[in-house]
Amino acid sequence: MPILPILRLGHPALRAQARPVDPAQIPTPPFQQLIDDMVETMRDARGVGLAAPQVGVPLQVFVYSPPLQGEKAEDAEREVRVLVNPMLNPQSGELVYDWEGCLSIPDLRGLVPRHPAIRVLGLDRTGRHLDFVATGFEARIIQHEFDHLNGVIFLDRMRDLRSLAFSAEWDRYMTGEGEDLDSTAVG
Repeated sequence: MPILPILRLGHPALRAQARPVDPAQIPTPPFQQLIDDMVETMRDARGVGLAAPQVGVPLQVFVYSPPLQGEKAEDAEREVRVLVNPMLNPQSGELVYDWEGCLSIPDLRGLVPRHPAIRVLGLDRTGRHLDFVATGFEARIIQHEFDHLNGVIFLDRMRDLRSLAFSAEWDRYMTGEGEDLDSTAVG
C-alpha cells in the first residue's frame, strides 16, 4: 500500500468542499484501496485521523484511530474507523478548548474549541449505516476531520491566535521541558 502525499496548507484542495460518496462506490476495489492507503498514510505520519481532501481526493470520507487512554499515536495497531458521508449533530454541553495539530499544517498547535459530545451519522467502509455518539478526544478527532471535508482547518476555529505555537516551543513552554509528550497531529 503506497503512502500518499499529504497536502499542506496553501493547496486549494484543502479549502474545497468534498463531494458525497455514491454508496455504490464504497465496495469497489479502488475505493477500498483508497481507504487502505489513507490508513497507511495516517499511520506513517503518526496521526490519529486523515481526511480524503488532505491527500487530494475530494470525497467525503475520513479515517481515524483514537488512542486509548495513555496510549501513544505511534502504536500503529489501534482499531481504525472509517466514516463515509458523515453528518454531525452536537450534543448538549459547553465547548471545550484543547490543543490540536494537523498533518496538513505540520509542527503547529493551537487551542481549538470543540463540542464535547456529538452524534455521528454516516456509513462505514462496507456501506453499513452508522449512528453513534462520540465523546472526548474521539469527538474532537471526528470534528477536526469533518471540517476537512468542508474546507475548514483548525486555524479557522481558533478564537485567539496567540495560543498558536510551533510544536517544539509548545513542548518546551506550554507543557514543561523534558516531559514525555505525545506529538500527535489530529489529521
